[in-house]
Amino acid sequence: VQLQASGGGLVQTGGSLRLSCAASGFSLHYYAIGWFRQAPGKEREGVSLISSSGDSTFYADSVKGRFTVSRDKANSVVYLQMNNLKTEDTAVYYCAARSPGADEYDVWGRGTLVTVSS
Repeated sequence: VQLQASGGGLVQTGGSLRLSCAASGFSLHYYAIGWFRQAPGKEREGVSLISSSGDSTFYADSVKGRFTVSRDKANSVVYLQMNNLKTEDTAVYYCAARSPGADEYDVWGRGTLVTVSS
C-alpha cells in the first residue's frame, strides 16, 4: 500500500507544474486526498484537499486562486495543478489519503520536490 507523488521539478517564477498522486496496492476511489508541503527549515503545511467524490475542495490561503486540485476517478489519480508559482512555493510536496470518517491520514506518499527560481 503506497502513494507516490510525482511531477515536481525546477521552474521559474510565474511558471506552472502539475503534480500527480497515484496509489499502488489500493484504490484512491473512497479516500479524500490531501496535498501537503514542507519547505526547508519549516513545518509541514496543508496545501489542498479534495473529497472522495471530488465535489469538495479546500485550499490554503497562500495558494488559493493559483492551485487547483482534481481527481481522475477512472485512473485513480489526483492532480495538483500549480500556476503562477512563486519562490515561496519551493518545497517537497506530499500527498496523503484519508479514509471515510477518519480523523487522520492513513497513507502518506513519498514527496516530490518543487523548486521555483526567481
